[in-house]
Amino acid sequence: MSINRISALFGIRYPIIQAGMVWCSGWKLAAAVSNAGGLGLIGAGSMHPGTLREHIQKYKAATGQPFGVNVPLMYPQIEEIMQIILEEKVPVVFTSAGNPKTWTATLKSAGIKVAHVVSSSRFAIKCAEAGVDAVVAEGFEAGGHNGREETTTFALIPQVRKAIDLPLIAAGGIGSGEAMAAAFALGAEGVQVGTRFALTNESSASEAFKQRCISLNEGDTVLSLKKLSPTRLVRNEFYQQVQQLEDRGATPEELRELLGKGRSKRGIFDGDLTEGELEIGQIASHIKEIIPAGQVVNEMIGQYNRTIHRLSQLAIDN
Repeated sequence: MSINRISALFGIRYPIIQAGMVWCSGWKLAAAVSNAGGLGLIGAGSMHPGTLREHIQKYKAATGQPFGVNVPLMYPQIEEIMQIILEEKVPVVFTSAGNPKTWTATLKSAGIKVAHVVSSSRFAIKCAEAGVDAVVAEGFEAGGHNGREETTTFALIPQVRKAIDLPLIAAGGIGSGEAMAAAFALGAEGVQVGTRFALTNESSASEAFKQRCISLNEGDTVLSLKKLSPTRLVRNEFYQQVQQLEDRGATPEELRELLGKGRSKRGIFDGDLTEGELEIGQIASHIKEIIPAGQVVNEMIGQYNRTIHRLSQLAIDN
């Protein structure tokens, strides 16, 4: 694959970014992806500040390849997190769930490359105004927290591409080289992959969670908790409780009480498949085995190249 703007921006071989996912993306997963030629991200969203520093330092001890940290901007200890990122000289930061203007200038003044995750072309334009280096456009097929627009990746990418000239990364429902080629056809220059990397050997998610996810069928995940923050969940007993509350018109406060604290850790990290919050993307139903993260990168590049070659044979004369 030729060097493109995403590869050049982050200093990586392949424009494949491993998403920063709560309870899945520690230093081991990030290092495995970066060593394979992609960009590994450490997910700060489920880490205390001291834990994040530990993961950054362990990553640095494991490999010298480029990496980044994903930071939800609504994180309650955001100042401490950003200070650690600056002190540890993290080269790349992906921000989400907040206003990119808040921290972009500070990070860029320290020489850090900044990408921000959006769910609409309107927010992509705000990212360009904030001075980010790249935009991640994420469709609602994605796992975890989603935008309220519920726009699919295939509908979102061309609209964002039309709205901005920045390097563009597609996310949501991308777990193969074929999907990567499709995203590139619509105007993306890189892909952010979550679910496929969450279900790898190096992911810090529990084995019980991984095995449950590779057994899913189409329709086994649902976008839920829309009165709080839309979140894609696996249908389990906890989801049924959420659905019952939502069906009777529960208030956000009632939903927060049910959610409580640590519900996603309970499901993803601890492996409570009954009462835990199981967050995963729609593409999980396409994944049927747990493999090393490096193998995922290699397979995606092979699939991408074969797809591009196959499509080149299907040119339509006019």
